Amino acid sequence: MHADLDDEISGLRSQVKQLRNVAQEIGSEAKFQKDFLDQLQMTMIKAQAGVKNNIRKLNKSIIKHGSNHIVHVVLFALFCFFVVYLWSKVSRR
Repeated sequence: MHADLDDEISGLRSQVKQLRNVAQEIGSEAKFQKDFLDQLQMTMIKAQAGVKNNIRKLNKSIIKHGSNHIVHVVLFALFCFFVVYLWSKVSRR
């Protein structure tokens, strides 16, 4: 009977060791993931700062040079529409 209990205890010890190893692996993976997310967050903060800086510069440039770019975009769109219209008329013949 004691031999059976010793075998059970040995089996439980090996299972506990396996569980401890799995827990350590989970802990190391969680630490790796946390470090990765921290690095990703820092990268996103730097990118966000860069985008804000570029938007600020773009707004200053638009204010300084006026807003003629909207007129240019509208004229370009009308020109493209006119070219497509003429091309469709010519291709029907």
